[in-house]
Amino acid sequence: MESVTLSGDAWRTIVRHAVEALPNECCGLLVGRGMRVVLAVRARNAREGPTRFLVHPEDHFAAIRLASNLGMVVIGAYHSHPASAPEPSATDLDESVDPSLIHAIVSLQAGTGSPDMAAYRICGDGFERLLLEREG
Repeated sequence: MESVTLSGDAWRTIVRHAVEALPNECCGLLVGRGMRVVLAVRARNAREGPTRFLVHPEDHFAAIRLASNLGMVVIGAYHSHPASAPEPSATDLDESVDPSLIHAIVSLQAGTGSPDMAAYRICGDGFERLLLEREG
């Protein structure tokens, strides 16, 4: 199983963003190198709601510029599932276009006690789960 590493700061940014966006989904970009996420960059959800997301184009371009200025690239995206498991939905698959990108999903599903996060990459007609490692 291929693995991806998230810095502790990126992990905390994603979880905080998800909590603050409740009851809606949040979204953002993952900045790093290879399979290591150094930064999670918040984005506005252009489809604000509890079951859909679309990274606002202005925020996407801003994240690309930030990554370039830091000598890194956008290597993926994240979003939240406020009331369901951190598993890609049919909509997530339909709206994903780049198989090289990492897709992180954080779940705030009631009753779990704490946020749960998983990472995926498009593989064929579906998603392949990645081993998600957290630094710090």
